[in-house]
Amino acid sequence: MNAAKNVEAKRAPLAHKLKDDLLELIADEELTPGDQLPTEPELAERFGASRSTVREALKLLEQDGLVNAIQGRGRFLSALGAMSIERPVTIYESITEMLEGLGYAVTNVVLSVSEDVADEHIAEQLGLQPGAPVIRLVRLRLGNDEPMVFSINVIRRDSLPGPLAYRDWGISITSALEGHGHSIGSSIARISAANLPAEYAAKHDLERYDPWLLVEETCLTREGKRVLYALDYHRSSEIAFNVIRRR
Repeated sequence: MNAAKNVEAKRAPLAHKLKDDLLELIADEELTPGDQLPTEPELAERFGASRSTVREALKLLEQDGLVNAIQGRGRFLSALGAMSIERPVTIYESITEMLEGLGYAVTNVVLSVSEDVADEHIAEQLGLQPGAPVIRLVRLRLGNDEPMVFSINVIRRDSLPGPLAYRDWGISITSALEGHGHSIGSSIARISAANLPAEYAAKHDLERYDPWLLVEETCLTREGKRVLYALDYHRSSEIAFNVIRRR
């Protein structure tokens, strides 16, 4: 039993990597909704992977709604899976992942990082007591050297321990949290049109980009712990999201 669990544990990271490779294949081949994916043997040969790893990767795509499996016929790209240019709003990804997926060369500019305490709103969003310690991080994300996303992130202090000065705040916060055992699996998000807060817009000369597409979200780990509250102002003239509508 333990040996079987060990094999499964080793295969899981390979399946997630292969899932990303399959998404690249879908984009490179310019597949459209309803197009059939290569068979498991063809994918195993193409990527040098085992049939079991290919099967697990395809299951991950199915779970995300990107691929539909029809018994006896094969697997077909869904409408959601075809969203390779504008990102589907139903899939969580870091800002860096999102911008890179849109083809931008990403630069993260750290504007400020500080110790703070949670007010009532932050405390409610992160499941904390008011006054609990948090980290407040303000960054501007550039895509091809153009402002794309202005971010205000509030992070539970106990999720990223250690002195603030010794951490690279330019990297993906999603990745940093994952490095401390807090793997984000989902988020609760609200999307609206909004101008950038005046204090930031004037200071960083960003008024001309108003209005922005504001994504306010609370990010949860796979275990359900709330670790990150984010206000991400997306440049609305350059970034949009898709959503699938069903009857």
